[in-house]
Amino acid sequence: MAESPIVEIKDVSKIFKLQDQTITALSGANLSIAKGEFICLIGASGCGKSTLLRIMAGFEQPTSGHALMWGKPIANPDPSRGMVFQDYALFPWLSVRDNIAFGPIARGLSSGEVKATVDKFIDLVGLQKFATAYPHQLSGGMKQRVAIARVLANDAELVLMDEPFGALDAMTRERLQDELLEIWERTRLTVVFVTHSVEEAIFLAGRVVVMTPGPGRIESDNPLALARPRDVASPEFNDIRRVLAGKLHSHHSKVASAPSVAV
Repeated sequence: MAESPIVEIKDVSKIFKLQDQTITALSGANLSIAKGEFICLIGASGCGKSTLLRIMAGFEQPTSGHALMWGKPIANPDPSRGMVFQDYALFPWLSVRDNIAFGPIARGLSSGEVKATVDKFIDLVGLQKFATAYPHQLSGGMKQRVAIARVLANDAELVLMDEPFGALDAMTRERLQDELLEIWERTRLTVVFVTHSVEEAIFLAGRVVVMTPGPGRIESDNPLALARPRDVASPEFNDIRRVLAGKLHSHHSKVASAPSVAV
């Protein structure tokens, strides 16, 4: 029997009230995510990608429909669902080690367990030499590694990443993409990653979910039949890029959903 999905988004809509305006951020979104998948969400600005991620995290509640994790409603934020933001969201008054230790301490782990957990994840993200440094002493790439380590140290099953590399220079971004894939392959966490970059989505994901312009719907769900490691210059990679770019720019905003297409 197939394992139940870790996350299910069932006919989710989200409406925001902004002064005298009503904004429909999501309309009838449906998505099922299996444990261990790496999924990228792409779409134009304002298509509801970040809203959908925040609903998965428990920061927002659907106006209608259901968001479930292991079959139970996602009602509140929880350590099992970790969020990584573009702006890092580190505590500036805490060192690298203490930022990573914050979650394990809050969960009531013993001092020995906290130390072992922090050591494990500092090693995983390659920041042993910077364990006592503070965020203002780190590069953008290092800060994002700390943010990832902090989520993992909090025993997350699901890692939600909202354009985490968007503010980084191209070389740092490419290096962190490689490092994130290495971490994913070692841990087999479930990752949902929001990006504006079609190339980044194809490089990282096992499935790329294309969302329509607002109100956001799932336009298509595209499994990637492309072996790893992936070469962004290969003909196969660029064939997929053309297909997904075409979907992204088709503006079929009236289409509620489309059949899955293996590319």
